[in-house]
This record gives sequence, C-alpha cells and structure tokens, in this order.
Amino acid sequence: MIPKEAITTEVNFDGLVGPSHNYAGLAHGNLASALHGNQISNPRAAALQGIEKMRFLRSLGLTQGILPPQERPHVELLRQLGFCGSDHAIVERAYKDAPLVLAASYSSSAMWAANAATVSPSADTLDGKVHFTPANMVSSLHRSIEADATFDALSAIFFDKDRYSVHRPLPATSSFADEGAANHTRLCTREGTAHLFVHGRIGLDGKGVRPARFPARQTLEASRAISRRHMLQATSVYAQQSPKAIDAGVFHNDVISVGHHNVLLYHERAFLHEDETLQRLRAVLGPSFCEIRIREQELSLEDAVKSYLFNSQLVSPRSDGMLELIAPAEAEGNPNAFRALRRIQDTEHLPIAAVHFIDVRQSMNNGGGPACLRLRVELSPDELKCVNPNFIADDALLDALVTWVERHYRDRLHPSELRDPKLLQESRTALDALTKILHLGSSFYPFQRSGPAARASDSGRRG
Repeated sequence: MIPKEAITTEVNFDGLVGPSHNYAGLAHGNLASALHGNQISNPRAAALQGIEKMRFLRSLGLTQGILPPQERPHVELLRQLGFCGSDHAIVERAYKDAPLVLAASYSSSAMWAANAATVSPSADTLDGKVHFTPANMVSSLHRSIEADATFDALSAIFFDKDRYSVHRPLPATSSFADEGAANHTRLCTREGTAHLFVHGRIGLDGKGVRPARFPARQTLEASRAISRRHMLQATSVYAQQSPKAIDAGVFHNDVISVGHHNVLLYHERAFLHEDETLQRLRAVLGPSFCEIRIREQELSLEDAVKSYLFNSQLVSPRSDGMLELIAPAEAEGNPNAFRALRRIQDTEHLPIAAVHFIDVRQSMNNGGGPACLRLRVELSPDELKCVNPNFIADDALLDALVTWVERHYRDRLHPSELRDPKLLQESRTALDALTKILHLGSSFYPFQRSGPAARASDSGRRG
C-alpha cells in the first residue's frame, strides 16, 4: 500500500521524439542500438507511438507532461570541432569528413527523458523544494550535447524558484559521469524513504569490479554529489550494478530493475552485491517494502535485455494502492518474459494489479522502452499548480501534436540521409511550429535566437 504521507501527483514527463530520429548505432553497449544500426527508421511512427503512450497514461488518470525535442543537428558542436561556413555547408563537410560526428549531432536521443535528470521530491529535501540535476551524459558524445538544453527546458517548466531548484549539470568529467534517473529509484513506505542510486563504474578509490565487454557509465561520485546537492534527508543507498549485467547489454539500471513507492521489481543479476543492497533497503523501508525478484532460470539476462521487461513503468493510478505496469510489446512477445509477468500478476500478495503492453517499437529498436521515454516527477498539488501549464498534456494538445507530426515528420530516414540539407530545414520548420503549439515564444531554440540573418539559409523551408 502507498503510505498516506507519500500521496502526491505522479507526473510523467515524456520526451517527444524529434524529427531526426534515426538508427546510427551510436550507443556502445546498447545491443538494440547496435543491432539496428544503419537501418531505416520511421521518425513519424516513432513520434506517434510516443504520443499514443502519453495518451494511454492519461486514460489511466495520470497527469502527463511533455519534454520537447532538442534542436538537431547540434550545429554548435560541429562548429566547436572546426567545421565552418553556413549551417548547410557545415553539415555537408561533416558528412564527408566525420560522418559519425554528424550522426551524433543529429541524434534524437533526448527523447529518452529518463536520462534527462535526477529528481528529488520536496518531501525528501531539507529545504522543502523539488530538486533537479540534469544529467551530463559525458559517457557518449551524442548524449553529452543534451545537458544545456535539458537545463533550459527544465528551467522553463519548473520556473518557480521558491518551489523548485534546477541545478546545473555536474562537472563534465568522467569522474562525475551521470546518466540521470535511469540509475536512480525512489522507494517509500510508511516506515521510511530510500533513494537507491546505482553505479557501474568503480570509484576514484579503485574499489569495485569492472565489466569486461562494455563500458560502465554511471559513477558513484556523481550519485553521491547529487544526493548532497539535493540536500536529501531521506536515506541514500548506493549499489554497484552487476558487471555481468552490463556485459550482457544492461547499460542502465532501468534495463534490469524498476521501482515505485514500496515495490522493487528486479532481476537477481541486477546488483553486484544483491543481498547487501536488499538488506540496506529493508532496514530503511521496513516490512511494507515489497521486493519482487525474478530469477535467472525464470528469465535469463539475454531475455531480460531482449524483452526490456524491466524497462516498464510502474504507475499508481488506483485509489486502492495497487500498482500497474506499462510494459513494452516485446515483453508480451517473449515467452519467458510473458510468463514472468503472468506469474507476478497472478500472485495474490503482490501489489501489481494489471500489466499493459504498448507499442513503442521505434524507440525499442534504438534501445529505449516505456520507462526510458519518461522522467517521473512527484509533485504536491500546490507544486503542480506552479508547473508551466504549456508542458502539461491534455487531449487537445495531443491531438495538435499528432497533426504536427503528420505534417512535418518523414516516414523513413536512413543515416546516410543526414547530409540532406532539406532535413535541417524540415527539422527547424517543425520545431518553429512546435513552439507555437506549446506557446513557448519565438526564442526557445538556438536557431530562433540567432536572428533572421543567420537563418537566411532556411528560406527553403516547407510548411
């Protein structure tokens, strides 16, 4: 059951898929990204699937927020790396000289809002504010370019400084590599509240076990720094991710465990020291803590990664305290994952009342399931009133976004087409139109702030 004092408004801010959604295979250690690298994507279908997911969560009675796509290509990155001339000339030269850098500048990976930031609700902080730290994402080039725009977006959404504290990202160094809420879970019961921070890299002290095949991303130092700057009065529990899981393709903890309120659903290979991690959580959360452990013989690590069962959303739309699980369609299609979910749902004492399967296949092909697409923010009723309403979805807004996507997005995109000057024009036209739909003004994106002279190359826009 959800503790009475923890009842807040559960808002899921989903990343809206951008017009340059493509499969360039940039994420080392993400098996789905590698498998579909250099294939044809469908940006229109990707965005529509994301909007349909938001609509479904609203149908459950949940409050749904939106994080707008970031401007792509990230021309400033290309300029910093020595490319010069008009924006179109820069794109053309980058495609010839450094195609992977161009692909990074075009990445639509900001759609995975679970990596946007780490969030702490006001009930857990000493100053009584909701705290946000945008992730620096320094482990990969295509994601490291997101941090500043994420800060700007969160600052626009949570603008009331008396209620919210939006911090700058942590220093952009490998020692403080931070991947956001994908490696953070807040758990609460009547007995207590715990923030579970999971890291993969060994610490500055050299303690821990390194994965052998794929790089670990989150650092312990980053997690500890976030706990300090958020002034957490709730207990922070730090755990190392299993190196074997990372080598199996579990690049973030939310690919191998998911938690919400008093429930932690996890694979037995999720943590390097499973018993110690669970004992520390039990000590804080008490007998109301519900741990649901899926064993290796029930679901192998390989099937966990293929199905993305753990990248589901646990949500609380019901008044009886029971949770519901929003799972990817791939988990329904994987026999072992489906049996595991049926076993959980059919076990009487477990507080998961329903499992819903949704199609986010375009995101899944790049390695991001339902939980990747959202940043969960717990807000009191008064705090929700102070959120910028332009970023809160209703049916009319979602309908408008569908029309917008159908007008501006391509239905196919191959990474080789990133050199197409029309793609830059189309993307900017789309984002310009989006700022009008969301009432964000005419200077939300960098290209809008650069002035008419710098935008002269956009004269060929459609729409």
